[in-house]
Amino acid sequence: MNVLVINAGSSSLKYQLLDVDTREVYAKGNCERIGIDGSFVGHEEMGGEKQKLEVALPDHKTAIKYVFDILKTVDKPIGGIGHRVVQGGWYFPESAVVTDETLAQVREVAPLAPLHNYAEADVIEICRDMFPELGNVIVPDTAFHYHMPERAWRYALPRDVVDKYHVRKYGAHGTSHRFIWRTVHELMGDKTHKLVSCHLGSGASLCAIEDGQCMDTTMGLTPLDGLIMGTRTGTVDPATVFYLNRVGGYSIDEIDTMMNKQSGLLAVSGVSSDSRDIEDGAAKGDANCQMALDMFYYRTAQLFAEMAASMEGVDTMAFTAGIGENAPEMRAGVANRLAWMGVKIDDEKNAIRSDEPRVISTPDSAITVMVVPTNEELMIAQDTMELVLDQE
Repeated sequence: MNVLVINAGSSSLKYQLLDVDTREVYAKGNCERIGIDGSFVGHEEMGGEKQKLEVALPDHKTAIKYVFDILKTVDKPIGGIGHRVVQGGWYFPESAVVTDETLAQVREVAPLAPLHNYAEADVIEICRDMFPELGNVIVPDTAFHYHMPERAWRYALPRDVVDKYHVRKYGAHGTSHRFIWRTVHELMGDKTHKLVSCHLGSGASLCAIEDGQCMDTTMGLTPLDGLIMGTRTGTVDPATVFYLNRVGGYSIDEIDTMMNKQSGLLAVSGVSSDSRDIEDGAAKGDANCQMALDMFYYRTAQLFAEMAASMEGVDTMAFTAGIGENAPEMRAGVANRLAWMGVKIDDEKNAIRSDEPRVISTPDSAITVMVVPTNEELMIAQDTMELVLDQE
């Protein structure tokens, strides 16, 4: 079956058309600046050259229509549409077929991810209205973490508050972490039971996975918690918010923007949120860039140990996403801080660039260290195919 995977943001929409069985990607692209002047579509087919098409995209409905028009040239029948939904909240322990009820639930939990869920719900509704003959499937990024132990997801807040406002650890990147577990398990078999999946990109999280079950993860109620990220603080003392509000005079919205968009590696380095720019700066002797790297290695290694503790052990770690897959120096920086746990990586294997999953640790490393390219689109497509076929 061919599945169209859609990932909608507040002013953007990414898409990919692929064959679930062969994993061949027929076309992919992105609609940018939706509802803003200067909108365009970046589109490529069969691994060919990417085209940039300047198109007026006043709203998501126009963008979806344009995507379907451009995909007609690919001439591959679409059997279902899979929608990445950032926040499934308290409703989605797994992927679900779109119905009036499930669509309403995506909207209900939207305050937990307002920049994404509202747009995603709108796009799902548009797809249902425009193409009623196609099955639409919701694939929440939080679903994989839904069944983590209560000791991991519950916050030590009053129970009535937790229950009324559904305050708990939801995590994120669940679709990626689930793919990493499947891929590692296929390759390693019974050698892997306790895995820490390290999704390191501009957004970053770790996930403790024991025999396919999420035991804990580093993101919390929202994707702001946990690791230091490109522009996000990661974990800080919650009272920082009160202090900045009362003493600094910052509004809650200003602090929200500061912690989500003006902090992290960008703030510490003073240069960029992009790890490549920060590595370049550190190589040239910029002390702030070096501190940004040191803090990133420190926090990632620290939280790796926390994830291992949640499983009472770890046998495998897997690096993935933009930094995890493409930054050998940063992988080494994290691994070196875990030498006390017996982690040893092979410098030559670590330096190899490849799109294939691979082991980069030495034979005598106490923990097997891997690099595993993630493929969230394939995971979404597989869920979509299963649920669409179940309906038939």
